[in-house]
Amino acid sequence: MDLDAVRTFVAAADAGRFHDVAAELSITQQAVSKRIATLEKTLGVRLFTRTARGATLTIDGQAFLPHARDLLRAAERAAASVSPGRRALRVDVIGRRLAPAAALRDFHRAHPEVELEVVTLFDVDAAINAIRSGTIDASFRAVTMPGRQLPDDIGVARAFDEPIQLLTGPAHEFAAARAVTPAELVGHRIWMPGIVPGTEWGAYYDALAAAFGLTIEITGPDFGIEPLLDTIADSRSLATFVGEETHFVWPADHGLRRIAVQDPTPVYPHSLLWHRDNPHPALGALRDHLGSGRRDHSAAGTWTPPWAQR
Repeated sequence: MDLDAVRTFVAAADAGRFHDVAAELSITQQAVSKRIATLEKTLGVRLFTRTARGATLTIDGQAFLPHARDLLRAAERAAASVSPGRRALRVDVIGRRLAPAAALRDFHRAHPEVELEVVTLFDVDAAINAIRSGTIDASFRAVTMPGRQLPDDIGVARAFDEPIQLLTGPAHEFAAARAVTPAELVGHRIWMPGIVPGTEWGAYYDALAAAFGLTIEITGPDFGIEPLLDTIADSRSLATFVGEETHFVWPADHGLRRIAVQDPTPVYPHSLLWHRDNPHPALGALRDHLGSGRRDHSAAGTWTPPWAQR
């Protein structure tokens, strides 16, 4: 159904004169008559009775009028749902327990007027495809992995760097340490079964292991974070790496320890990706928020892979 014709019908019903409708819609009176005639043909009924004083609704016209108003309201809502600034900003945070989710919560506290929709995608390829298709507005990722070049239509900016910590059980050799150096971790078993080869986080930990001669094991099935924490809590030899802002909750009797890694401090390089043609105004607000420096850990004494996007 032609919405212009429906809009003209509603205006004519309200005005009662085709001449007035023509002036209101900035079209000719002939165009008004043609739109009404087309709508009547589509519906198969007469909507108006023409008189010397103007036009009055027929019984069918009176029946159709409230539905015509509903059609126009529905069209307005549909357009508003995708208008820049009216729909929710859709952002991929990789995982809801990870630092990007915390960064997005911080943005929401600073901009409570911005409606957000949070999604979690698997890897950078899925994120880029979603950005280019318009499924999401932005994604937090580590870029660029060795051999990867982002498409020209994808914008990228370093969002923040997250310090990496060592997580141990209470019986581990380093459980009582306030901090350890990467050199002190050489020869110790660091177990990370959640690493998937070919992903950006896989590339990061490969680079970290190569840079400092660390042993990072990814063997064994990944049953999720709770079984991993159970194993670390009971082990004297196994530890794992976690991000400083990664949110975990474990039973009190696990006695797990978060230990800072220093001299240098490995930091995970989170960047924000978006489509360069995306007009959503909240996207600019998010980029400005991340660029304010409130979450900057990229100072001297830190390490990140040389391929990490600056």
